[in-house]
Amino acid sequence: MNNWEAVIGLEVHAQLKTKSKIFSGSSTNYGSLPNTQACAIDLGLPGVLPVLNLEAVTMAVKFGLAINATIATKSVFARKNYFYPDLPKGYQISQYEEPIVISGNLEIVTEEQAKKTIRIQRAHLEEDAGKSLHEDFNGLTGVDLNRAGTPLLEIVSEPDLRSAIEAVSYLKALHSLVKYLDICDGNMQEGSFRCDANVSIRPKGQKEFGTRAELKNMNSFRNVQRALEYEIKRQQYLIENGEKIVQETRLWDDASGTSIAMRSKEEAHDYRYFPDPDLVPILVDDAWVEKMRRELPELPLAKRERFIQNYQIPEYDAGVLTADKALAQYYEDVVKLCDKPKQASNWVMGDVLRFLNEDKLDIRKCPITAKALADMIKLIEEGTISGKMAKDIILEMYKTGKSPQKIIEEKGLVQITDAGELAKTIAAIIAANPAQLSDYRGGKEKLFGFFVGQVMKATNGKANPQMVNDLLKKMLAG
Repeated sequence: MNNWEAVIGLEVHAQLKTKSKIFSGSSTNYGSLPNTQACAIDLGLPGVLPVLNLEAVTMAVKFGLAINATIATKSVFARKNYFYPDLPKGYQISQYEEPIVISGNLEIVTEEQAKKTIRIQRAHLEEDAGKSLHEDFNGLTGVDLNRAGTPLLEIVSEPDLRSAIEAVSYLKALHSLVKYLDICDGNMQEGSFRCDANVSIRPKGQKEFGTRAELKNMNSFRNVQRALEYEIKRQQYLIENGEKIVQETRLWDDASGTSIAMRSKEEAHDYRYFPDPDLVPILVDDAWVEKMRRELPELPLAKRERFIQNYQIPEYDAGVLTADKALAQYYEDVVKLCDKPKQASNWVMGDVLRFLNEDKLDIRKCPITAKALADMIKLIEEGTISGKMAKDIILEMYKTGKSPQKIIEEKGLVQITDAGELAKTIAAIIAANPAQLSDYRGGKEKLFGFFVGQVMKATNGKANPQMVNDLLKKMLAG
């Protein structure tokens, strides 16, 4: 960026995990046949009235408390008027001037591993629109209204983010938080956690913001980073070549790695907001809010700090392990059973997560149970198996779901720790390699590794490495 600074704000739509929609009893299940989960209320038929889903309000309040925000004692639903084929009523029920959550904040870790607080301007409840379908209609567009009326929490950050990596860090922290609270499943591919970004650049040191562009259609953390990096470079190129930035909405195209102009965007849309006459204001009681506060689970930041303090693991490890609630629980279960926090961290973050990522699996579907991993760590600590042997064993555990003890028994992988047996093997190897022995005793100490390799080869990798080193040193010295 050189002399330029990016200014980024994110608008995140988190689909709330209610069983029914925000104003009707229709199901919110994903993947049903088109238009099978839309009732008269969702379709906006004449004479129907919306009824607010209390669970959606509860989830919004929990989120507000988790980000240290103000919970409005009174919030109001408004009609946001615009025309689009998948908006059956011709307006969207949302919150405008009086949202339910006001002025919160979320701590992130920057690319320099420093902590930074991002301000959250507001979070408000609204209903989702339907979905336009452009494939398989011979040049026409189909409309699926299953999603219409699904409850959303729109979370609007202040323009506090200064790079694409910082924006992704914020988005991941927010994603982790809503999953910890169990108010959103966080599935970006299914659209239940999606974001739009407002991006501008300005000379470093300047207070005024530049002209911004809005980016849409980013359905993964990777796409968010790529889209933001592209947009920042695009704006910088235009300004440095004497052109002006146009305020517009742009669509990210992952295939080409570029953004495409969708429409120009005036300073403010005229959505003709007005309070929805069919819905009374939401009045939140202080006692109820305090009850919600007491019911909050341990949140990612608090869990991360506890892991650092209690388990004495590095900040980076704690950050990775607490990003997902189920992963954090898995790690804690392993530690409780083996009492080796750092070793458990290494195996979970290394092999276990690598296997899962390769197969695109969640920790909840991991074939290696916490007990099996803890047992393997204990076998290493006891000297029954070596770390090298454990690499082969854990792969077999992942493939078969078998316990480490069963695999060791089947494959005969018990580590050789009998000093007498190892001494015989070493003596035979020394006798078979007189030239190397002579060179080693003549000062070529690197040949020590040759003898270690020969012993490990002769024992099929089963010899205890530390015992091999100690015995070799004595026997090679004569």
